[in-house]
Amino acid sequence: MTAKIGSFLARWTAWVPVLAVLALVLTWGRDLPAPLVIVSGALLSGAVLAAVHHAEVVAHKVGEPFGSLVLAVAVTVIEVALIVTLMISGGEKTQALARDTVFAAVMITCNGILGLSLLVGAVRRRFAVFNPEGTGGALAAVATIATMSLVLPSFTTSRPGPQFSPAQLAFAAVASLGLYLLFVLVQTHRHRDYFLPITTAGKVIDTETHLDPPTGRAALASLGFLLVALVAVVGLAKGVSPAIESAVAAAGWPPAVVGVVIALLVLLPETIAAVRAAARDRIQTSLNLALGSAMASIGLTIPVISVAMIWLDGPLLLGLGGTQMVLLALTAAVGTLTVVPGRANVLQGGVHLGILAAFLFLAASP
Repeated sequence: MTAKIGSFLARWTAWVPVLAVLALVLTWGRDLPAPLVIVSGALLSGAVLAAVHHAEVVAHKVGEPFGSLVLAVAVTVIEVALIVTLMISGGEKTQALARDTVFAAVMITCNGILGLSLLVGAVRRRFAVFNPEGTGGALAAVATIATMSLVLPSFTTSRPGPQFSPAQLAFAAVASLGLYLLFVLVQTHRHRDYFLPITTAGKVIDTETHLDPPTGRAALASLGFLLVALVAVVGLAKGVSPAIESAVAAAGWPPAVVGVVIALLVLLPETIAAVRAAARDRIQTSLNLALGSAMASIGLTIPVISVAMIWLDGPLLLGLGGTQMVLLALTAAVGTLTVVPGRANVLQGGVHLGILAAFLFLAASP
């Protein structure tokens, strides 16, 4: 019976992404009636669950921290493609889309995914244990890139409004990409042990000992299905976004809420993967996903958007408002206090989730 269930799940995680992509092709660029929005939403959810499954297969094959890096980069690359696509066709209303999306991704990853993972791990073992050297370095990189890309544009004087001049934008893009690549080098090579999960006694867990690793062929197949599923997630999220926009407008919420909702949908695979890792006492893997995703979201998005501005019309509004800056500063400060001890309890997890709740509430009611 167990073998049959496993075989069914393997088939399910293969054909759902294909169906989701087929639905994406058939509905692309069309106004969807309510029934098709429901169907697209169901396929979107299925693609998210399939993406999590295939990401875990790949992660188990390549080991940490490469596994979490695969999912973070894959999601971010497709997220960047979605932002550029919407900016090309959206006109003036998308001038702040990159800022809103990136900031939402930072708040969701650094507070939502991180807080939920700590909460799950602390409930199981009273304390969630992780490596403060690797996690602290990742948080410092996130705070630095976020400040340079999202805060400084509100204080520069070369251009009116919260935007960079071309030279400033080029510097921010190069600096963000450089810091991200340096982080990847440290995470995967020079100090790889800082990003490996550890036991409550501080012992490094380099491999999964309770399961045999998948074959190379199975891992490659899962990598392919992971990419297909992620394309489906982002594409279907774009397809249902008009319905989301209509609902947001009917509720009287600001347009920025649409970006928050889409960011929540796109980050669902990483959220589920992080929580499942935390439930297996792999807190470091969860934090790698959270902070790695935040860094990739900025470090890859800003350079690509900078290049895209060569042919995109209108200004690129990157600078955050006062309320958003306060939330970003609070996230950095609380995050520092969380990671310094190398372990956290339910209080730290709850505090991060409280910051996320404040962000979501203020996004809807600024």
